[in-house]
Amino acid sequence: MVEYGNGVGEVAGRSGGGGGGGSMDVGASIGQAVSDTVHTISALPPGALALGFVLIVVGFFLLKRAF
Repeated sequence: MVEYGNGVGEVAGRSGGGGGGGSMDVGASIGQAVSDTVHTISALPPGALALGFVLIVVGFFLLKRAF
């Protein structure tokens, strides 16, 4: 199938093995990681979001003092 242009898709995605049958595309995996992170943050309750914001701000102040 390489002569018809399907060789790369066959090896990299479906029949190549390697990734448990999933895609080996780095760009797609980065996109999925960002999407999962956004979904997780959007599903947090308001109290957890406020606590996370406070912790990030405190962390920035600690970094500012350290450097």
